[in-house]
Amino acid sequence: MPQDPIDAHMDIPGTTLFDGKMAMKGYALNKMCYAFNGADARAEYLQDPEAYFDKFGLNDEQKQACRNKNVLEMIAAGGNVYYLAKFAGIYKLNMQDIGAQQTGMTVDEFKEKLRSAGD
Repeated sequence: MPQDPIDAHMDIPGTTLFDGKMAMKGYALNKMCYAFNGADARAEYLQDPEAYFDKFGLNDEQKQACRNKNVLEMIAAGGNVYYLAKFAGIYKLNMQDIGAQQTGMTVDEFKEKLRSAGD
C-alpha cells in the first residue's frame, strides 16, 4: 500500500514540521510573538523578558530558547517561523542571522555561501 503523502513528509532530516501537534505545543510562544505586533508589547517585553514569558505561560523549553535567541530552538519548542520573525526583529536579527543559525555557520560564512551560490 502506498505511503500517505503527509506521512512521507513527517521525517525530513533537519526539519521540524509545523503541524497541528506543534501548533498546540507552541501556542503560548506563538501568542507571545504575535503580541509583538504592538510597540507597547515590545517595550514591555524588553523591560522584563522573564515576566513577559510568565505572562504568556511559556514552558521552560520555550523560555530557554527565547533567552538563547535561537530560532531553531524556538521552532523545536513549537514556534511558527512567521510569528518568530517578530521576536527576531526585537533583537535586530535579520534573515542572514537566522540562516546562519539554521545552517550552523557564522553570519559571515552564511553570507559568503549566498554570494557564491549566485555565481
